[in-house]
Amino acid sequence: MSGRQVRSGRSARGSRDAAARRAAASAAAPVAEPTDATSPDVVVVGTGPVAAGVLAAWGPRARALDEVPASDPASALVGARVVVLVAHPGDLAVVAGRRGPEGHAPAVAHAQRTFAAAREVKAEHVVVVTSAVVHGAHPDRPVVHDDEPLLSGARAVPDGLVGHLLAVEAVVARAARRRSPKVTVLRPAALVGRGTDSFVTRHFEAPRLLVVRGSERPWQLVHVDDVGAASVFAVEHGLTGPLTVGPADVLTPTQVAAAAGMRTVELAAATAFGTAERLHRVGVLPAPAAELAYVVYPWTVAADGLTTAGFVPSYSSAAALDVLLEGVRGRLALGGRRVERRDAAALGAAGAAVALLGTAAIWRQARRRG
Repeated sequence: MSGRQVRSGRSARGSRDAAARRAAASAAAPVAEPTDATSPDVVVVGTGPVAAGVLAAWGPRARALDEVPASDPASALVGARVVVLVAHPGDLAVVAGRRGPEGHAPAVAHAQRTFAAAREVKAEHVVVVTSAVVHGAHPDRPVVHDDEPLLSGARAVPDGLVGHLLAVEAVVARAARRRSPKVTVLRPAALVGRGTDSFVTRHFEAPRLLVVRGSERPWQLVHVDDVGAASVFAVEHGLTGPLTVGPADVLTPTQVAAAAGMRTVELAAATAFGTAERLHRVGVLPAPAAELAYVVYPWTVAADGLTTAGFVPSYSSAAALDVLLEGVRGRLALGGRRVERRDAAALGAAGAAVALLGTAAIWRQARRRG
């Protein structure tokens, strides 16, 4: 027996026969699912490691939805008080081949119908998870605050993850102009945890850490579980608008290299980006060359709004780096392309990335010293 107690709403009265009839009728009738505050009133829309972290943070209050369907989208969100749209997949393979407006059109359409469905079911709050990559990374990049403008003009990147998230952000900006629902955008720093696969995590799968000459890249890492916790915190504290997400500590390149037990290789920016562009064109690099900026240039965040409201991530950058290093142990990525160590053919194909983005630089340095 389940042990579930069925309440009639009033005291039992009458004869034993009447009580027996009520008990029999109750046993024969199907038991309705609860519809009170204990029912899931949060819908987490999305797949992948980031969505998994968000779903875990909400616990039994939430239910998962891979995507809002094109046919009768509102029916998928019935009963939702809060909708969390996880636009960041945390999986490089999902967005690596998306190029230009056509490549991002499905993400735009999905974001549009998610907001439309949320309005139709009268959801109170929509939280969208993107990334601080939408602010860009460059040599003189200052710390990113919540109200920083997004990439635009010459620095805009239409391909890959950055273009994907910028396309979604454009939909969010239009939706936020309406009176309801409330809208929050979470833009975390570099993500780790739960199998996250990105151009940042693959940077640590390479034989050496790439450094661009004349630029120091500080490291701020965020666990996906903390992004999930931030989504809960934002809703419970009524925080709206854009919110960057990141721990207070930031690691130096020296600290990161020491923790990873890896040596660095230094290249001129023109050499690194020019080579990456050529390798991406021929299919060796899975991400656009412009996304190399996010592993060699700064884009740390201040997390102003969340910090002021009292949110403290569970993972520091140092602890998140440990998670990242444990997750990539035993993997090898050459120029961002993951290969099996035993796969000689793959090593040969991707070897150009090492020769041009790493090993060649070492040879040149050795010749100069000789």
